Amino acid sequence: MQQLLYFLQKYKNFLFFLFLEIIAVALMINNHSFHRSKFISSTNFITGSFYENSANFSEYLHLKTRNKELAEENMLLKNKIAKYYSAIDSVKTTTDTLNSNQEFLYTKGKIINNSYKNANNFITINKGGNHGITSEMAVINNKGIIGITDNASNRYARVQSILNAKSSINASFKNNNYYGTLKWNGDDYNTVQLTDIPRQAIFKIGDTIITGGKSTIFPKGIPIGTVNEIPNKLSASYNIDIKLFNDMANLGHIYIITNLHKEEIKSVENTNE
Repeated sequence: MQQLLYFLQKYKNFLFFLFLEIIAVALMINNHSFHRSKFISSTNFITGSFYENSANFSEYLHLKTRNKELAEENMLLKNKIAKYYSAIDSVKTTTDTLNSNQEFLYTKGKIINNSYKNANNFITINKGGNHGITSEMAVINNKGIIGITDNASNRYARVQSILNAKSSINASFKNNNYYGTLKWNGDDYNTVQLTDIPRQAIFKIGDTIITGGKSTIFPKGIPIGTVNEIPNKLSASYNIDIKLFNDMANLGHIYIITNLHKEEIKSVENTNE
């Protein structure tokens, strides 16, 4: 208390002057429309900047929640799109129910461990048997393919990355029907190889590569990457480098694709004549 009294005693003249200045400014603002408008404009600018920075900071703190919400929205949209295409096929071919014609089901998940520097790389995801995840399911994100599940526990699953010497995925050109086999030579983790492309295939640098749909794992049309290099020598078949859309060292939210018709397709294909 004594410190406060000492401070007031010492600076009483300055404080009194400051008090009079505040009164003078207030009277000027109150009695002159020009000064009042300038004051209000300045105040709005300051408070607006404060609220904007506060909102940006709050949004940053809630990024994790927002990312989760977006992943859920994307999953719902992907399933709706799958049902939509199934409905079109149903109208064209049969009168079966919508659910029985839906071919693919999308489940959202998240990568909790990722390797990309080894010859045979694997990824761990936070979905397993309790979520309907088994082996031989496609794993993708919004940019493109990531790999195929090869083992699952109740709560987790292991994914064989496309950066794996044993990985072999059917892929095709987006602008034509020529296709080959997607493999990885173990060099650059952002570049894979499309092998066994027919000699008559026409393509150029920058052409988009997608999944070919000639398996029970990946739907047709999932993005993979673009042609990065064209071979100079003619041969019976081509092997070309594909620059992946995904940065395989920076992966987060994913979708696991269930082919609802897989067992029926396998049953037909394995029927003995």
